[in-house]
Amino acid sequence: MNGLLRISRFLALRRNTALLLVMLLLAGTGDRLWLGFAPKYLQTLGATTLIIGLFDALQTFLGAIYAYPGGWLTDHWGQRRSLVLFNALSLAGYGLVLVWHHWLALLVGSFLFLAWSALSLPATFSVVATSLSSEQHTMGIGVQSMVRRVPMMLGPLAGGWLIYHYGWEQGVKFALCGCITLSLATALFQWFMVEPKASMAASSRGGTVGFLGVVRSFTPGLRELLVSDILIRFCERIPFAFVILWAMNHAGVNAQQWGWLVCIEMLTAMLCYIPVAHLADKYGRRPFVLVTFLFFTLFPLMLMGADTFGWLAAAFAVRGLKEFGEPARKALIIGEAAPEMRARTYGAYYLIRDCVVTSGSFLGVWLWNMGPRANFAGAAVCGALGTLWFWWFIYRRPQSKKV
Repeated sequence: MNGLLRISRFLALRRNTALLLVMLLLAGTGDRLWLGFAPKYLQTLGATTLIIGLFDALQTFLGAIYAYPGGWLTDHWGQRRSLVLFNALSLAGYGLVLVWHHWLALLVGSFLFLAWSALSLPATFSVVATSLSSEQHTMGIGVQSMVRRVPMMLGPLAGGWLIYHYGWEQGVKFALCGCITLSLATALFQWFMVEPKASMAASSRGGTVGFLGVVRSFTPGLRELLVSDILIRFCERIPFAFVILWAMNHAGVNAQQWGWLVCIEMLTAMLCYIPVAHLADKYGRRPFVLVTFLFFTLFPLMLMGADTFGWLAAAFAVRGLKEFGEPARKALIIGEAAPEMRARTYGAYYLIRDCVVTSGSFLGVWLWNMGPRANFAGAAVCGALGTLWFWWFIYRRPQSKKV
């Protein structure tokens, strides 16, 4: 019993954080059963490259504009009620795509089925911040990030199997049915969450502060992190929708093999999270964030020569390593946010970042039409600039605490 208690303390497991992990596991698995195959599914429904790029842009844009309302609702409604609402919106979106077999259904439905992942992000950060001490923030986010990757690994494997054996239309339909079932199960666990009183008291103190006031409260360190993060996300977003097209159309992998590539990526990421989170909380977070940005930059460079499954597997292992310091980066945001506006600060940060990065999807379309390697090279340039910005303005700055 004492051994289990020590393990739970080491992994920063409390009632709400443990329940959140179950929710992330269920809802995430449902999403990944089909969403990762969406660009290719759109192509089979007759969508053009521009439509595929627009769908990718919508994912980034909605993630941006939903982030701040998600934070506002979490601060004012509480964590539990907000999460239930976000889940209900996503269920409506899944149902729309299930009954309407047209590429337009994915564009319209994305406004609903992306609600859980986009609106709930500030809430998940808030659960970690209110449930754990600052010395365990990176570990709390690290465990959360690791659990998020289990669905990202298992979902594409199961979804790829369904598509491989039943075809795109029937396979995606079965995947959506599984997604809806898992989302309903997620709603059951949300009712067992306990609303932290300290969080509600802090929210009432900062309740009158609007969006511009939240942005003005950003510390210099948070502003510099935001700039470097924007550049790095351009590196990620430019090739994002087209990686599956490169793998299937150029390297000749099938849907099931694509699932294995995603599995390699997620397994690599999961092996990093716990040890890196422990070391980052103990020795400082900046070096791990810097290494993460280097891996972001390396991935598109590796794709240029990845024309077989083996080379793609190596590239996806590097893509998994780009999660190396993500918990540390998110913990830096937590450390810079005022407690009374914590969820709104996360929301404002992601709103600004993802609104800017949305244009990366259209830039990706333009570069892809010039040639796949032009797309990958453009992404790598953005990654290098983001890495240099972080190193110059944040990593080199003297620090008085473990950040």
